[in-house]
Amino acid sequence: MSHSAHDVPFGIKVIRKFGSCFCPNLRGSRTFIYRTSILVLTFFTYTAYHMSRKPISVVKNVLSQNCTGLIPPPGTFIDENNKDSWCDWAPFDGKNSQTLLGTLDSAFLFAYAAGMFLSGFVAERVNLRYFLALGMLTSGFFTYLFGVSYSQGIHSLPYFFIVQTIAGFAQSTGWPGVVTAVGNWFGKGKRGLIFGIWNSHTSVGNILGSLIAGHFVESNWGMSFIIPGAIIGFMGFIIFLFLVTDPRSVGCNPPDHHGSRDETIRAGYSSIEDDSISPGRNRNMRLYANGSTSSSASSSITIDPERESLLTPTDNSVDSMEVGTPDKVPSEITISSTDILAKPPVSLNNPDFHRREKAIGFIQALRIPGVIEFSLCLFFAKLINYTFLFWLPRYINASTSFDASESADLSTLFDVGGIVGGIIAGVLSDVTGMSAVTCAVMLVVAIPMLFVYQTFGTISLVSNILLLMSVGLLVNGPYALITTAVSTELGTHQSLRGSARALATVTAIIDGTGSIGAAVGPLIAGTVSDYGWDNVFYMLMVADVIALVLLSRLVKHEIERFRERRREMRFKRERMA
Repeated sequence: MSHSAHDVPFGIKVIRKFGSCFCPNLRGSRTFIYRTSILVLTFFTYTAYHMSRKPISVVKNVLSQNCTGLIPPPGTFIDENNKDSWCDWAPFDGKNSQTLLGTLDSAFLFAYAAGMFLSGFVAERVNLRYFLALGMLTSGFFTYLFGVSYSQGIHSLPYFFIVQTIAGFAQSTGWPGVVTAVGNWFGKGKRGLIFGIWNSHTSVGNILGSLIAGHFVESNWGMSFIIPGAIIGFMGFIIFLFLVTDPRSVGCNPPDHHGSRDETIRAGYSSIEDDSISPGRNRNMRLYANGSTSSSASSSITIDPERESLLTPTDNSVDSMEVGTPDKVPSEITISSTDILAKPPVSLNNPDFHRREKAIGFIQALRIPGVIEFSLCLFFAKLINYTFLFWLPRYINASTSFDASESADLSTLFDVGGIVGGIIAGVLSDVTGMSAVTCAVMLVVAIPMLFVYQTFGTISLVSNILLLMSVGLLVNGPYALITTAVSTELGTHQSLRGSARALATVTAIIDGTGSIGAAVGPLIAGTVSDYGWDNVFYMLMVADVIALVLLSRLVKHEIERFRERRREMRFKRERMA
């Protein structure tokens, strides 16, 4: 894809024009401005994605409920056959309603998982702005179609099945698109913290989706879908106007994903190189995940300036730009707003600027150290997370005295805890340099916490709130860390030889595998819940244990690497003494 001025979105061109006219003396860093806009736009983009997929979990409580204690409207005929289901929405008014609702979830999620793998490959090869905008508009349209079924009186199971399937496929455009867009702008520094905060968009979207759906669920549940559908469609239009997916198209340099060889060994998923990827390297080198900078490293090693601050306004990361060439851009740019927004892209005369990065294949991506382990772990971590996402309001409604609207509001506390969990996991990963260990610790603590919530969560409102937030923190932490910082680290692995375009494929593999688990979890929950909600929680605890086991090899290597660093530091202190 050519990184020419033709790739600049129309909205950015308009801002340039107005900036040059009304704010010519505004000073700042071009890269800092665009990076900030990317974080904000992608945050609200994926918030809209999650907002539009949340309503079904809330509306389930009115599609199928116990009608015994409700007062029927005038003219409603009630007999022995429909006395418990007269208020339900056909075809979810039978004894198999839980299974049908679970099947509806799976139609969405299996299509989402299948689309995720395809979206990763497509996102590498097309303009991400068009890709995301089209996906959001399509997703909004089919979310709207589900809501229209209320006003139009549609009771066809195939209709709901088809709408959910296409909606799920359209939703799969979101994650590879936003992660790749962010990865194109940010390097290694403080990824865990930045992505931990940024990844709260999933929980914010879930919260907003629950609140909107909860407001309309008992009066007009169709609006629970129509409003989120309209919002994601509107955001798709905003993305089309303003999203800058490649720094080079607006005169900025892409980030340094690799740095020096020694630094990469200290800082990323590259202290072990698979022989098939890097022949001739030391076979005894150990794999560790997202390692932090060792204080024992040689002072001659170049430090990535983005490690000091991810948002530091620096533009000095393009390896192809050599010192002394006419295309060289200063590392600090402080110029007027006219120059910030209107200056032509740098290095247009540099032949390396137009070089196409080669997109990698599925097998090559799988051979990146850590991809398989984290993908399989995410399968079970996302199974747990999405079971809560699609069934928590239903569980609260069934196990407490709260109605459908109150259950939707209470379920948002799981996502409040999830926001905190994602940030904590990111900070711990940055500080310790051990992503797998961070995930493992949270998974270990989550096992007894799931049992405690299932046993004592319904005793009182206070216990429900506190335990629900705690479970959300522990369940969402590993899920958030793997899908963001870990995926980006692996997607810019040194073995790819600078092919940052591989990020979409790696992200699609990891999150696509996780999405299969996300489809399996709600499907099993819908069937198992007919035999008691206790069985659903036992399933979640077993999934948690399996996720932990799958991470064991990476945990072992990270601990070994930590011990090696400790020995190096001790040896250095002894030499200095």
